[in-house]
Amino acid sequence: MSTPKPRSFSSPRPVVLWTAFWRAVQPLRPACSRTSTFLWLVIVLAAFCLRPDLAGVTSMVRGLGLSDPSYYSLLHFFHTPALNLEVLTRLWQQTLQRLFRRRLVRVNGRAVVLVDGLKRPKEGKKMPGVKSLHQESRCNAKASFIMGHSLQAVAVLAQAAGVCLAVPVAARIHEGVVWSNRHRRTLLDKPGALVGGLPWEQPVTVVADAYYAAAKFVRALLRQGHHLVTRVRSNAVAFHLPPPRRPGRRGRRRLYGDKIRLRDWFRYKSLFARAASPVYGESGVSLRYASCDLLWRPLGQLVRFVWVVHPSRGRLVLLSTDLNLPPLEIIRLYGWRFKIEVSFKQAIHTVGAYAYHFWMQDMKPIRRGDGSQHPHRESEGYRQGLRRKLAAYERHIQIGLVAQGLLQYLAVTFRRAVWFNFHSYIRTASTQKSPTEWVVSHALRHAWPRFLRDSSESLILKKFLANKITPSRCGFADILGLDKAA
Repeated sequence: MSTPKPRSFSSPRPVVLWTAFWRAVQPLRPACSRTSTFLWLVIVLAAFCLRPDLAGVTSMVRGLGLSDPSYYSLLHFFHTPALNLEVLTRLWQQTLQRLFRRRLVRVNGRAVVLVDGLKRPKEGKKMPGVKSLHQESRCNAKASFIMGHSLQAVAVLAQAAGVCLAVPVAARIHEGVVWSNRHRRTLLDKPGALVGGLPWEQPVTVVADAYYAAAKFVRALLRQGHHLVTRVRSNAVAFHLPPPRRPGRRGRRRLYGDKIRLRDWFRYKSLFARAASPVYGESGVSLRYASCDLLWRPLGQLVRFVWVVHPSRGRLVLLSTDLNLPPLEIIRLYGWRFKIEVSFKQAIHTVGAYAYHFWMQDMKPIRRGDGSQHPHRESEGYRQGLRRKLAAYERHIQIGLVAQGLLQYLAVTFRRAVWFNFHSYIRTASTQKSPTEWVVSHALRHAWPRFLRDSSESLILKKFLANKITPSRCGFADILGLDKAA
């Protein structure tokens, strides 16, 4: 009897990744007013995934072997209104709900959404929105004050092969420019509007840190039917329900009962139960917890508080506006919050979503230590220039987040194809687990020439790239029919 031949992997695996990439970006076409704008969008997304370094637009030119004039075309692309940023954000949110539909983490039927802030250092003296920012950190290597952009981001939580990841949806610059003295929107109004402006299929559960435990943000979510799970500060207070009103008593009915400082609850050890830690990544750890529904004055309604005593993380008090969530589920939800921090790290160091360097030539230079800019006394042309530059920053950020989400989609959906095309070495690599964005980026870099050569879906890209490539700079000039000696 003949022995079976080993399975051959010659094939379509190099093409599979880029074919899936190409099909995943097709729903973003309505955000572009012209076909050429959409093709530039695809090229920029590919450049985010392929470039070997994070030196702004220059690295995109190097990563794809583009010609010198393409540098200025890319600058124009990030500044052009032909790419509608708001439409792109909504389409991407709908696309990732479709791509990750079976992998989205849901609690009581609601998708889990993570919200957090991010501060990125920028030293440009002619960059709108750059201001002095205070950053709290226990690391001595970080300065207490930096000049940079303050952003707030939204991500959805997905889970595959036992790994949780925060898939970025959107991020916006929410500080740095005050357009009018009558402006009253705060940093807590803007993330609520960002979350509420996205076309969610159904209400979601938002998980955020203690900064977002404020009435403005919570009310904005509740108006949309969403709920919030967060941590409250150690000096927070709450109230019991008021006692029943005695018959015949005059005056207004009491709205609140007895006040209690939340940290004092830790004294009542008999109220705490012990359970295995539901926090992601912890095993063999037990914690103590207690729960009670109390009135929270900033919101004026009942919320669920959960007191947690963790053996290594210490004490904390959690809050949930959803009274149907069990205490251990609230603890598990808040344990996922740090996943957005991991997403920030990948966006900064792997994708380079925040590595933009666009200057405004006519801008009045800022000085170190300056606060927000107030251009309401400037000319209309000057204000339009500021808006145009800020829009370019946010397009760069949003497209970078789309590229990061596509890398995560390929990692969890085409795990074997990614490892097959990796062609490199990582000591801790495990082909049974979903690869990181960095691994997917390397796999795409090796599969890019094969996709251009063998896939029928790349014909329009090859035609579009043919007159934008410098043959001596790229390794696939022959695939495009170009002479390297030219």
